[in-house]
Amino acid sequence: MNLAIRGIDAQIAHGDTFHNDRHPDLKADYVIANPPFNVNAVDKERLKDSVGIGRRFPFGLPRTDNANYLWIQLFYSALNVKGRAGFVMANSASDARSSEQDIRRQLVESRSVDVMVAVGPNMFYTVTLPCTLWFFDKGKAKTPRADTILFLDARHIYRQIDRAHRDWTPAQIGFLGNLVRLYRGETLDFTLGGANAKTKLEEIFGKKSKYSDVLGLCRAATLAQIEAEGWSLNPGRYVGVAPGEEVTDEDFKEQLETLNEELETLNTQAHELEQTIARNVADLLDV
Repeated sequence: MNLAIRGIDAQIAHGDTFHNDRHPDLKADYVIANPPFNVNAVDKERLKDSVGIGRRFPFGLPRTDNANYLWIQLFYSALNVKGRAGFVMANSASDARSSEQDIRRQLVESRSVDVMVAVGPNMFYTVTLPCTLWFFDKGKAKTPRADTILFLDARHIYRQIDRAHRDWTPAQIGFLGNLVRLYRGETLDFTLGGANAKTKLEEIFGKKSKYSDVLGLCRAATLAQIEAEGWSLNPGRYVGVAPGEEVTDEDFKEQLETLNEELETLNTQAHELEQTIARNVADLLDV
């Protein structure tokens, strides 16, 4: 099925996107997606021929029974050399460990990850889970922002529709969009939100509207800083909490998990050091 919406041409095909690629030669300018989170039971044996540079899964298959990093690579590989992608993903993918962490490292090192946005709960009509918006830009590698990624915490930006549902107003969308444009050095566009979006942007970034990091809202982190955080793409790790702002349960959980990981690492190192000292003492005493 072919589809054209406001000048955007699209081809829609039904099928099993993992095991039956219906668009094998696709190299798109833009990819927009809202894939199902944490899909399991994908037959990875059937995907092995699609692994490698220039193929659908250029960074390898995750060992865990979770398709998040299969989706992410499908969106990446569907882009042309200047293509951009925007998609919704489960929060857990931003900090996933083991083989998923290695895939994430390769994505970061490819200089294609452009912007990461943390979104609060109740933004979907059918699920309450918070999520993360990922944005790729394959042309970023040849720009001044090649070695940085913008992290944006939008969990506190929303309009409450009713007890169980939230959304973004046009002004909020306009503000967030222009914040990213500031970071990218692009021309601002106040089509959405108009004067309200402009006023909010100037309130935070000044009349000249020049990008700068804002505690609790946004931070442009370098690849070295991201490597130091274990290749995490969780905005909460970089943006921080503004003065007077309460730490949410989600933030506390993330901080606790980070501290626990550091404690486990220190315990492992201490155990290894203890064994080394014991061996050295045994050698000295010739026991």
